Amino acid sequence: MRLSNYYLPTLKENPAEAEVVSHRLLVRAGMIRKLTSGIYTYLPLGLKSINKTADIIKQELNRAGCLEVLMPMVQPADLWQETGRWEEYGKELLRLRDRHARDSCLGPTHEEVITDLIRRDVHSYRQLPVNLYQVQTKFRDEIRPRFGLMRCREFIMKDAYSFDRDEAGAERTYMQMFEAYTRIFQRLGLDFRSVQADSGTIGGSFSHEFMVLAETGEDTIAVCSKCTFAANLEKAKVTDARPKCRETCAESEPVKTPDMHTVQKVADFLQAHPRKIIKTMLYEADGKAVAALVPGDRELNEVKLKNYLNAVELKLASPEQVVAWSRAKVGFAGPKDLEVQTIVADTLLSKETDWITGANQDEYHLRHVDLKRDVRLAGYADLVNIRETDPCPDCAAAVSFYKGIEVGHIFKLGAKYSRSMQATFLDEKGEEKEIIMGCYGIGVGRLVAAAIEQNHDENGIIFPPSIAPFETALIALNVQDQEVLAKAEEFYALLESMGIDVLFDDRDERPGFKFKDADLAGYPMQVIVGGKGLGKGVIEVKDRRTGDRSELPMNDFAASFQNWRHQVWQGWGLED
Repeated sequence: MRLSNYYLPTLKENPAEAEVVSHRLLVRAGMIRKLTSGIYTYLPLGLKSINKTADIIKQELNRAGCLEVLMPMVQPADLWQETGRWEEYGKELLRLRDRHARDSCLGPTHEEVITDLIRRDVHSYRQLPVNLYQVQTKFRDEIRPRFGLMRCREFIMKDAYSFDRDEAGAERTYMQMFEAYTRIFQRLGLDFRSVQADSGTIGGSFSHEFMVLAETGEDTIAVCSKCTFAANLEKAKVTDARPKCRETCAESEPVKTPDMHTVQKVADFLQAHPRKIIKTMLYEADGKAVAALVPGDRELNEVKLKNYLNAVELKLASPEQVVAWSRAKVGFAGPKDLEVQTIVADTLLSKETDWITGANQDEYHLRHVDLKRDVRLAGYADLVNIRETDPCPDCAAAVSFYKGIEVGHIFKLGAKYSRSMQATFLDEKGEEKEIIMGCYGIGVGRLVAAAIEQNHDENGIIFPPSIAPFETALIALNVQDQEVLAKAEEFYALLESMGIDVLFDDRDERPGFKFKDADLAGYPMQVIVGGKGLGKGVIEVKDRRTGDRSELPMNDFAASFQNWRHQVWQGWGLED
């Protein structure tokens, strides 16, 4: 492709609305343009990179035995009503009504549609297993779209759905997809981790997220220093090897704590460590009043609490609700005699006694609270965020925290959707059984953005060769020099004949301008044709990742270039 004929509107300045590196560079490099909030047009250079990424994904899914389909983006409401998600999914589901007053939505995901497809056609165990996937546009009406392709409303996603006869088959399929995902991210040349994750609104018994490691990542993941444990904060279990406390303490007594409505103020006033103070967090879970008790030096994980309660909706109690349930102003609620329906305590609180809590009375706290004796507990559960000082839940070694960007998620759904939508089959004995499902997603555009977040410098993008829009930029330094232009044309034809995806910068521009554009767009390799090099019988090449420049002999360019290209790919840990 000749750059003089290419649509590539680059920018010198950063766009004002861009908050993260990938957003700035995708816009500046002429890869995307914003249409409206969270919705983008993919320009030729950006779409080329996205398509290369999608091709690798498709190759590995096909290798794993998946079959490609394409499902409608507009989905009828009655399918979502069968599973209960029409009401459950919330405002991210963009609902619409056609001229016949039929309700539909723009698909944020396709569990209902694919399950409807399978229940119509699959009736016998002989037709299972089945694993279908698509690469298609999705729409989720994010309340605050931001970060360009990292969190937008309309996006390109690969979603796959597996259907098996039983749990054992579903487990095998899940592991096949886990391995396929691992190969995908390895081929993309990214530093990533697979982590245990929460299943969220998709549902299912367990899941894994695939995280691209980057300092700008929104997610924090805990990784063990010794074993294979890795999990996001919603899933990382906090453990304490101490046995449950069997002792009790003195009878609880109120103590006046004027204007002491934070943990630190109470701790300082009563000369106690913050971990000896219990925070009483009040919530409304599906319309019911709930209290979660956690140590004062810990942060409650709302996802863990929501999962423990098996709640669809979890909302922090309003100040008015706090007063109504605790009979005290905010900051003085405590678990003793609290008027809520459920009280659950973090497991760490089972290891000790003699706590300090709110007294459910303005300006008062309680000393010497024993949860076993004084509180009507529904039970103990892991409710807090893991910290780097906590032991690994699998081997007790130290854990480290990394920032990550979620780019893939796989779920073992079980019969969640097949049961509600009556997707069944007849087994070998003629008995009707529910199909066991799995779900597997990758955000394709988000993946390209994550690659940029992980690989860039002050000059622009540094694309891994496997997903760069063009693997090589051929730069003619002075097209007014007929010898330079003729040789550049010759090498352009040669590189194309070698199967190299090359962009020929044949513009009549200054060399510095061309170099800046090449660095900005992140082409992994640059081949530079100039008068000085021709005079010496060499062609200069540059590795974008390392910045290293080399000279290759003109008379043996094809073989020399292939050897150098192989080294560039190897530097990424990739096979060319």
